[in-house]
Amino acid sequence: MTRSILLAGSMLAALSFGSLAARADSPREFLMQAQQGANSEIMLGRLAAERARNPGVREFGQTLVSDHRQGREEVRSLGYRFGLQPTREMTQEALAERDRLMAMRGRGFDREFIRYMIDDHRKDIAEFRDEAREGHGAVSELARRQLPTLRKHLDMAMALDNRSGRFDGNYVGAGDTSDWRDRDNQPSPDSRPLTDWRDRNSDNDWRDRNSNNDYRPSR
Repeated sequence: MTRSILLAGSMLAALSFGSLAARADSPREFLMQAQQGANSEIMLGRLAAERARNPGVREFGQTLVSDHRQGREEVRSLGYRFGLQPTREMTQEALAERDRLMAMRGRGFDREFIRYMIDDHRKDIAEFRDEAREGHGAVSELARRQLPTLRKHLDMAMALDNRSGRFDGNYVGAGDTSDWRDRDNQPSPDSRPLTDWRDRNSDNDWRDRNSNNDYRPSR
């Protein structure tokens, strides 16, 4: 009887310890995945900036590169406190999407890129929102701080998707964030004036020349 009680107590203690260990590891796992996600968005954003047909999609790609580089630096800085080193790893989903996009051109490329970004950012927002609610100190605070940027990207992708139609080149400028709204709340595109899109950053070297970590697609 005594041995049975002791055995049961040992099993309960082991289960409790395992549960605590899993919770302790979760912030570290989140930072690892966040870094991989940022690497992936930078790689795909660069691909779109160089290969997309429509200037609106190219500018969206540039926005992804710029924003996720900044977010990645925040993740890396905090990651050192958890023993994490910078990594070039990307998600398997992003690598598969890269291969898919490399085989596409023109409107098909634009549509597929926007489709993926909508799906991917919806998942990212859910994961960052969950972490923001966990109470993991600085890690949860980082998730809260980066959520608005992820939501901005989703709004931009949905606006491009909603207004693209046949990708005729008529988009609202990415700088006008008040007009990047959820498709369900938008009036018909025909009811609003359209902005003449130009690649305003075409003369700027937006690439990080000092970094060899970012994927550059072959021509």
